[in-house]
Amino acid sequence: MKVVIQRVSTASVTIDKKVVADIQKGLLVLVGIEDTDAQEDSNWLVGKITNLRIFGDENDVMNLSVKDIDGDIIVVSQFTLHASTKKGNRPSYIKASKPEVAIPLYENFVKRLEIELGKKVQTGVFGADMKVLLLNDGPVTIQIDSKNKE
Repeated sequence: MKVVIQRVSTASVTIDKKVVADIQKGLLVLVGIEDTDAQEDSNWLVGKITNLRIFGDENDVMNLSVKDIDGDIIVVSQFTLHASTKKGNRPSYIKASKPEVAIPLYENFVKRLEIELGKKVQTGVFGADMKVLLLNDGPVTIQIDSKNKE
């Protein structure tokens, strides 16, 4: 699984001109799933995301997690995170999982985040054409790949 985590002051997801998710201070998490991903990838990422110390403390040092600040999270599925651009100029998405594989992992990922945060995690709609609006705070943007645990 690959995620792109953005620290946001505000973020929202709109589908067909209707806002389906809307948060203030917290994280916007874009998640891409491939066929080789399993529950352990999801669990590991949930731990990383919820404990990642990227929010400022009283000295404005990035020392607090989204849990520490009681922040919110929006999760958006994004198969394009697995784009291969090795050949030509048109990306290939062959590594991205089909919905029957990806949706159960995606849903479990969201549930695990909710358990860790102790509150509802907002989402987009898997596979929908979404408009994502965000105000990146910092900017702070972090990429994590569960297959490359550095």
